[in-house]
Amino acid sequence: MNFTIWAPLAGALALLFAFYLSQRISKQDPGTPKMQEIAAAIHEGAMAFLFREYKTLVVFVTVVAAVIFGVGIMTPGAESLQPETAVAFIIGACCSVLAGYIGMNVATKANVRTANAAQISSNKALGIAFSGGAVMGMSVVGLGLLGLGIVTYLFDNPSVVNGFALGASSIALFARAGGGIYTKAADVGADLVGKLEAGIPEDDPRNPAVIADNVGDNVGDVAGMGADLFESYVGSIISGMALAVALGLGRNGIVLPLLIAAAGIVASVIGTFFVRTGEGANAAKALNMGTYVSAILAVIATYFLSINLLPSTGKVTGMGAFIATVAGLAAGVAIGKITEYYTSSDYNPVKEVAKSSQTGTATNIISGISTGMMSTALPVICVVFAILISYKFAGLYGIAMAAVGMLSTTGMVVAVDAYGPVADNAGGIAEMAGLDPTVRKVTDALDSVGNTTAAIGKGFAIGSAALTALALFSAYTAAAGIKSIDLMNPKVVAGLFIGAVLPFIFSAMTMSAVGRAAFQMIEEVRRQFKEIPGIMEGTAKPDYANCVRISTAAAIHEMVVPGLMAVIAPIFVGLMPGLGKEALGGMLAGATAAGFVLAVMMANAGGAWDNAKKYIEGGIYGGKGSPAHTAAVNGDTVGDPFKDTSGPSINILIKLMTIVALVFAPIFM
Repeated sequence: MNFTIWAPLAGALALLFAFYLSQRISKQDPGTPKMQEIAAAIHEGAMAFLFREYKTLVVFVTVVAAVIFGVGIMTPGAESLQPETAVAFIIGACCSVLAGYIGMNVATKANVRTANAAQISSNKALGIAFSGGAVMGMSVVGLGLLGLGIVTYLFDNPSVVNGFALGASSIALFARAGGGIYTKAADVGADLVGKLEAGIPEDDPRNPAVIADNVGDNVGDVAGMGADLFESYVGSIISGMALAVALGLGRNGIVLPLLIAAAGIVASVIGTFFVRTGEGANAAKALNMGTYVSAILAVIATYFLSINLLPSTGKVTGMGAFIATVAGLAAGVAIGKITEYYTSSDYNPVKEVAKSSQTGTATNIISGISTGMMSTALPVICVVFAILISYKFAGLYGIAMAAVGMLSTTGMVVAVDAYGPVADNAGGIAEMAGLDPTVRKVTDALDSVGNTTAAIGKGFAIGSAALTALALFSAYTAAAGIKSIDLMNPKVVAGLFIGAVLPFIFSAMTMSAVGRAAFQMIEEVRRQFKEIPGIMEGTAKPDYANCVRISTAAAIHEMVVPGLMAVIAPIFVGLMPGLGKEALGGMLAGATAAGFVLAVMMANAGGAWDNAKKYIEGGIYGGKGSPAHTAAVNGDTVGDPFKDTSGPSINILIKLMTIVALVFAPIFM
């Protein structure tokens, strides 16, 4: 039986479900003409950015595909570097681009309908916002599995799918970094000048940066996040396939990751129907119910698939692969709960950050950084346990299967994550359209849950990055003919230090990019407040378009160098005389270890700062306008690029460098 056909069929199912949800959203009432005008401005700004970003990426994709094609012709005996690899690379890039486009297009339609529904019922608003997120989730897994299934079906050489992962990772890094720079430049400018200097509320229509800020929620937290998890999803599957090839596990070992992912799609679709709540009930519990149902169904399906596809005896057994997969899924759930503990205002870490705000910005920042640092311990322990358990029961293949298990329900994880920006946008539209304050209370409650779900989504992506990168690293050593990484070898140690410093350099680049872009935004908002009479009185309309233009131009310009570094660094180290393939192995190990910890620290610190601010805005320690609130807003502006630009981009960085090394391994021999 040809099992590979089930992967693209499951992908098609996800896309059909996404289409059904998008049609259902379109039929909802978009509200008043004023609301529709605001939503149209957000939609147009988001799409304009996306098209400019994609025009830039066309050049990158064309050049890299040409290089892969040319090198593939010159190395005919290399399985992972063939002319067909260039085709797979283009397909992977196109699928990632399409997933981001579909998700953001629907999210910018769901936001205004969520705001309008919030006038009627919080339950109805939750349903529309979640459906908007679910379109993104189903697009990610649908296009990921459909694309992978097609590539696997078309080419007899299973190593060619590495090119698909390279295409997905390349687009993801640019999309996450570019979207993060855009959204945080607008957010920081809007907060520092609007909230602190002008003393006006968040999303006030008098703020010139308010449209850019709402556009940023979509390009960063929907399209960028979607590309991020698309890359994580396909990377985990491909790592399993690559190791099955390297370990000689046969056709069933190669297709098992695909079939588990296919089962995860069905489980996620079923799980969406469990996200229901009565009026006034807890939205977080409703979202958790859908997540838990999806996970349980995925575990059941994984058991039957593993037992039936793999032998009962030998180095890798069906039961061993099942235990490894469940270990990864359990680690993902645990990391999600740990992330929630450190980033939700229901728990002590965020409350302590809020409390520290009473004595000023400095203590708020110190508390947030220490919270982020402390939050790294338990996720590392979870990943370590997942690695040890999965290796014990299924060897290196088990580590890859643990990553597959962690991301098997990506459709639901992305749906819950992308729901947050939709709810956030809905609150902004409600504020700008002058709806009743009770509407903003409903959307703020949904948005508060969305902040936590977004942090959990980042935790899933970062946790899976460590497992996926380790599995891909093992595949690289096999492809490059490296039997072991010897820490007594000075080349390996040199590579280790180079790799460890790369996530810090990358973070410095992206943080600085946000700072430069935010500087331009702050100057522009100040200029408009000063030079356009009547803005503060509400009698004159700010120039929203200029702020959108500033964020767009800055993001496109600033994303290029960090993105290129991730592609060039492994090739440079692998070809550099005196370094070579062993040093590259050390570099990948150093980047994975340092990058994972740094990513967790930055993402959780940023989430803690954000929710500490919202906790104070709820009336604690003097509420809005108090000195504690001012300190919390300042802390949140530091946390913004931590959690939405640099932190989540690092997990893509370490996987992209590893997949580049894997694809180009033949030229390092």
